[in-house]
Amino acid sequence: FYISAPYESLLEGAEDIGLRKKVDEECGGGLREYQDEQRDIYIDVDNPDTFLTSQERQSIVLEILHNVRAVKGEKLGNIEFIEGQPIISKLNTHGIISQVIPLHNNDHLAILRNSWVKAPLRAQPLDSIAEYFGIKIAMYFGWLGHYTIATTFPALFGLIVWLYGWYNDESLSIIDKQRYKDIGSVVFTIFNIFWVTLYLESWKRRGAELAYQWGTLDKPVDLIEEPRPLFTGDLRISPIIGRLEMYYPSWKRNAFIIFVTSPIIAFCLLVVFAAMFFCFEIQEFVNERNYSTFVQYLPKVLLAVLVSIFGDLYKRIAVLLNDMVSLHK
Repeated sequence: FYISAPYESLLEGAEDIGLRKKVDEECGGGLREYQDEQRDIYIDVDNPDTFLTSQERQSIVLEILHNVRAVKGEKLGNIEFIEGQPIISKLNTHGIISQVIPLHNNDHLAILRNSWVKAPLRAQPLDSIAEYFGIKIAMYFGWLGHYTIATTFPALFGLIVWLYGWYNDESLSIIDKQRYKDIGSVVFTIFNIFWVTLYLESWKRRGAELAYQWGTLDKPVDLIEEPRPLFTGDLRISPIIGRLEMYYPSWKRNAFIIFVTSPIIAFCLLVVFAAMFFCFEIQEFVNERNYSTFVQYLPKVLLAVLVSIFGDLYKRIAVLLNDMVSLHK
């Protein structure tokens, strides 16, 4: 089924997630975290169609869904919830909810298709990509375009070096040819060293420009990334951001890692080494007695089967341990 939210609820969600929006020049300009009590200072706040982008609406609705938490003793059929646990994520884990996905907007996709996909020689519409797919996706394509353009310089320089060598190839002796190749390799390597240094500094500048333009330059990482949906703990007011958050004491997490996770990992490694040693001993025993080729391959087949079995088993153990300990992503 389709889930949406009224505009006022979206504005409340924008304040909860600390969404930054443009402020009127008369009030200082720039970007500020949205606060509903000061809504008049934000540009186009009274226009529901333009104030929030498609990606921002999706993020707010998803945040609202993840903040639907269980009360004490709440359960659904055989599924029991811990107090404060996100209900949607729990139901998704148990298969009650198959997926939570945003719906595409065909009109916006058509605009992106014409201005981006079908226009490879034009500059990428990074602002439109950020508005529709989100800042992370737009930042990736911004880096990809910047890197693609930057690689033309070493490509052209390498082509010139190769063409010069090919042009003079007939007039050079074997020794001179090898000397030229060595010199060309050294020169091209030195060029790449300078190019890489300049490229990294160039991307730092370009990335900072995009981050400032989209309002994430000085935003802490833990406010950009969402916590793991299955994170459990006690609800409290964050002393840093002043909003409700799930809190789990670090000493409990460290105790579980030291006294539960680490011994299980050590035991699993011991079992793997024992199985490998057992297979190697069987292989040595078979080789010493000159059995047929078919028998000589049996220890190898046994080792491959054990590796597959242990891989599946340890993956299940890892998922179980990950669900038992409360960790932030």
